[in-house]
Formats: sequence, C-alpha cells, structure tokens
Amino acid sequence: MTTPRLDVVEFRTVEYVSGPLVFLEGVHGVHYDETVEIVAPDGGLRRGQVLEVNRGRAVIEVFAGTRGLDVAATRVRLGGDAARLGVGLGMLGRMFDGSGNAADGGPPTMPEAFWEVNGLAMNPAARDHPAEFIQTGVSAIDGLNTLVRGQKLPIFSGFGLPAAALAAQIAARAHVGGAGEEGFVVVFAALGITHREASFFRRFIEDSGALGRTVMFLNLADDPTIERLLTPRVALTAAEFLAFEKGLHVLVILTDMTNYCEALREVSTAREETPGRRGYPGYMYTDLASIYERAGRIRDHVGSVTQLVILSMPDDDITHPIPDLTGYITEGQIVLSRELHRKGVEPPIDVLPSLSRLMNAGIGAGKTRPEHREVADQLYSFYAEGRDLRRLVAIIGEAALSASDRRLLAFADEFETRFIHQGVTSRSLEETLDLAWHLLAPFAAADLKRIHPETIAVHRQETPSPQPGLVSGAPDAAGAA
Repeated sequence: MTTPRLDVVEFRTVEYVSGPLVFLEGVHGVHYDETVEIVAPDGGLRRGQVLEVNRGRAVIEVFAGTRGLDVAATRVRLGGDAARLGVGLGMLGRMFDGSGNAADGGPPTMPEAFWEVNGLAMNPAARDHPAEFIQTGVSAIDGLNTLVRGQKLPIFSGFGLPAAALAAQIAARAHVGGAGEEGFVVVFAALGITHREASFFRRFIEDSGALGRTVMFLNLADDPTIERLLTPRVALTAAEFLAFEKGLHVLVILTDMTNYCEALREVSTAREETPGRRGYPGYMYTDLASIYERAGRIRDHVGSVTQLVILSMPDDDITHPIPDLTGYITEGQIVLSRELHRKGVEPPIDVLPSLSRLMNAGIGAGKTRPEHREVADQLYSFYAEGRDLRRLVAIIGEAALSASDRRLLAFADEFETRFIHQGVTSRSLEETLDLAWHLLAPFAAADLKRIHPETIAVHRQETPSPQPGLVSGAPDAAGAA
C-alpha cells in the first residue's frame, strides 16, 4: 500500500493513546480517511489513517499498533492522500500481507495504477443483474445453492467446523461456467489466521496448480488488530481493478469476517463509543455493507466481482449480530452443520437453512441444464421430509412407518452420505446432477411431484442404472464410509 505525500505538516500534539488509536489535538487542514505517518520516539515510521475529525481534534488508527509510542515524543505528519494500493496484473500468483505489502519473499510488484482502498460507490442504475453461475466443485452449493457471478454469498460456520478447508477447496477449484480459465481469477483474503492456517492455504492452492490465477492477502493473528479493518478493502480494491479494468471474472473469498467484526468492536471501544448489540458498534451494519456491496457487475463491463464470505457464528447462534446483519446485506447463506460434521460428512453443509437468492438467475437452459431447478426442488423436498421422519422415528420407531416413509428415510441417509459428502474431491455440475438422478431412481414417477413428467421420461432413459444400494433404499456401505 502506498501513501502519496502532499504538503506535509508535522504535529507534536498527541493528547493520549488508547489501544490502536492516537488522539491528536490542535490540528487543522486534516480530512477524514487521510493517511498519515506516525514518527515513533525511536525514529521508526508507522502508517495510520484518520478515523474522525472534530473541532481541531483528530482520531488516528495506527496500522502497526501503538506499542512503544510516547505521548510527548511522538510526532504525526499530516498531508497525505487517501490510502491507495498499487494494482496490476503482476499481483497474480503473489502473496501479500494485510496492508498490501509483498509477503512471499519476492520483489514489490510493478503497479499499473494506484487505486483508493475504500473503493468507489457503484451506481445502482449501472449495475447489471447477475446471470451466470460459478462452479465451485461442491455439490451442495452447485446443485442446490448455486453461486452466480456478481453475487455476495456468505458461508455461516461455527468454531471448529472445516470452513477454512472449504474456502481453500473453492479457491483452488472454482471456475466460471461458459468462460475460459484465462478469464477467471481468485482473490483470497484471510483475516486473523494462525501461521499454520496461512501455510495450509498457500500449500493447498500451490498443490492444486491454481496459484498463478490467485492473489492472496494474509492477515495473521499476531499482526496488528487494526490491520484487519484494512485487509478486506485492500483485497477488494485488487479485485475491482482486475474485474473492471482488465475484464476478468473475480471470485473474492473473505475468511473469517468474525475476526474483522471483533477488530471493529475493539476500535469502537477504544474510541469510547456507545456500544450496540453485544458490544458491537451501532454502525457495524453500514460498515459491513461498505464491504459486501462492492460485489457486482457493471453494464458495459465484461468483468465481475463475486464475494464468498466466510464467518464463524459464536455459539453456533445464527441470530448473533454478525451473521444476522450479514444475512440482511447479502443474497442468501450457506450454513455448515455441526451434526453433519460429527457424522463425518464433509463438507458438512446443511442444505435446509441454506439459500441462494440469485440461483434462478444463473441456472437453467443455456446456463447449466434445463432440469436443474426441478431436480433441486425435488431433492430439497425429499430431504426435508426424511429429516422430519427421523424425529418421528425417535418417538414411534421405524417399524410403524409405511413403505413410502421408509424410502424417504433411506433417501435422507443416502443424500447425506453420497450427495453432500464428497470429501476433498471436486465434482462437475454434470456429475452433481447425474448423481441427483441416481438418488431419485428408487421413486416412482408419480412421487416426483416437483419434476415435469416429460423431464422424468427423458432423464430416466438417459441416466445409467443407479447402484444397488440406492435401488434397495438401504444406505450403501462404500458411500457411507
């Protein structure tokens, strides 16, 4: 990240330091979002940004933290432009820290331009509606909650669930439908992760051969907390350049936004602001929207920015302020299940509370397959009924069920062990929909009420015979293992 300097004015009027913030008195000519330089007593330089200006008083967040700063000996240099990032195609295949500095041991990139990290507001009238799908290789997403170019779709996880592994898998294997691989890139930003997790992400993406099309921004747990507020904005700035300047389709993966919100709460507490729900600032909705709303497509531009946001729900509580506010802003959610994780289902995606509100815009004839919507609806319906029957069996026992009910109960088990569960393997959309037809094979055509009879006739002739375990209605041992 660069900080262009204009007419520099130096102040020695630091009033006090609180957490990552420096409070400066008696300033003039300073503006909101301006970048500054803090000169520590030992002569070292640290970058910062103006958060608030009020009657000659400025509140500055210090990206590298305030440890070692002395009120009397610290100097603050004002006169900078807004924070900017040097962007260019040379960023592909590189790894950066949370501030946008090269962190892979290589030389600094040669920027083609310097873009403000806060981005530019996207005119709603210029937005183009998302219309094409992105294949993630995960059946529970591609088949039932399809991700569409220009969409913002969060993944609601819980602490201890394999959200990081899912993020790495999608980053390495996702690609756009109907476009060449050369037109698709991934911007991966991790916030507050450990060194072990950072090594895992880099190794996984390198081993998959996708590093050349990926830009990585890693903010580590021992990095300054304040840097986490900058990391997603730096990543999205790179994504916007690649999408709207270079015409690429960019998938931005942000993990874990819970760490971002915790950093936001820490800064709010240091500023002595009135807390909102559970101590988070009242403006957290607006702040999150300033990140999420940077996804989309623009008319007369080829490229697109799609966001896949991962966050951990404290106590697995979907009503917690972080997932709650995120759900209001974004277009659906993918929910990970602790129960499925205990069963060994990977990835443990619970399709019932999951939703992609833009799915219909990206599937169907000419995009995926004509029967995609019907098959997804039928799978969802049968699985929901099977889950309800599990609760009933706990009360009355399986012997009291009818033959059709036992078939639905078996379908729920097959659906989890064969469709949702896929480990680290990647499935094409064709494989996902073919597997769906195998799962529906034991049911009579009259039972498939969500699928048109003509569609059933065509695909039951085209689809190979299902495996014996599926025909009998009993879970297949190999699939369950």
